[in-house]
Amino acid sequence: MQNFNLPYLPPKKEIETPAILKQLSKSHRYLAELKGTVKTIPNENILINTLTLQEAKDSSEIENIVTTHDELYKENIFIESKNPATKEVYSYAQSLRLGFATVRKEKLLLNKHIIEIQSTLEHNNAGFRTQAGTKLVNNLGQTVYIPPQDSTEVLNLMANLEKFINDDEFSDLDPLVKMAIIHYQFESIHPFYDGNGRTGRIINILYLVLQGLLDLPVLYLSRYITQNKTQYYTVLQNVRENDDWEGMILYLLKGVEVTAQQTINLVTNIKNLMQDTKTKLRAELPKIYSQDLINNLFKNPYTKIDFLQNDLNVSRQTASNYLDEVVNLGVLQKIKVGKSNYYINPSLIDALANV
Repeated sequence: MQNFNLPYLPPKKEIETPAILKQLSKSHRYLAELKGTVKTIPNENILINTLTLQEAKDSSEIENIVTTHDELYKENIFIESKNPATKEVYSYAQSLRLGFATVRKEKLLLNKHIIEIQSTLEHNNAGFRTQAGTKLVNNLGQTVYIPPQDSTEVLNLMANLEKFINDDEFSDLDPLVKMAIIHYQFESIHPFYDGNGRTGRIINILYLVLQGLLDLPVLYLSRYITQNKTQYYTVLQNVRENDDWEGMILYLLKGVEVTAQQTINLVTNIKNLMQDTKTKLRAELPKIYSQDLINNLFKNPYTKIDFLQNDLNVSRQTASNYLDEVVNLGVLQKIKVGKSNYYINPSLIDALANV
């Protein structure tokens, strides 16, 4: 197979076709609705903690790294997991949170930030590829694409991509169209030895935050890709082979529309569960009720005494008593792992598992 000559951005042909403009209207509408719905959750960490884990699980499944919701939530509160896949997925969630903190602070997404994200994801400091030999193969072992091999070319293409990401005057395309182009270009450059797919999907979310289309990294785009994996690889390859930008962009724009609707429903369900729990605690346990307690119960599907102690600034015994009272009310379930007690929020687990 001949090496594909990957052009620099922006694309030379007309990109925003009538079909793309029509889909853009729907995608932006639901994305704006999602942004507004997210604001109804009083503590942003509730969504950052829970939904980044969902995104991590779905994105990693695309790379055949599979874990369960239960294992992942346990890892998130440091209940020791023996599943290597769970640890990999948790590293993805950490990388996503790191990238979000960086974009929120710097208002930029530079190559040094992308390298840091990939390093956190893969636990190595290899940086961009410097050796030839990388190729993409299908499940039959056949080579389907050979990305740029020369290290200087990789650096130049990534410098061009960095400019496309951060310099709005470099291209006046719609931000959602740019997100799709950025994703295609990054995956085609394939700048790292490992972790390109997952890093690229983190970049998708961070770019939406960078452009102000989302305030928090909560869009479920990887779930859509997982459910339409064959089409995903087809539309990427069709750009390389047939210059079919429209098909690839429409695929990802439809993904934004569908996953925004799914996430709106999920966030709404979480908000309703929080309200129901608040009403029950106010009525049945008025002496211990507080918004900080509600936030703690929904920040992770599992909690423990130390977390409540820190969040409420109470003694360990008081935190333990509070959690036992909530268990007796039927809101939490208590389990013992080793010498430690953990408290499960089953309604939240069900909501997250049934998106």
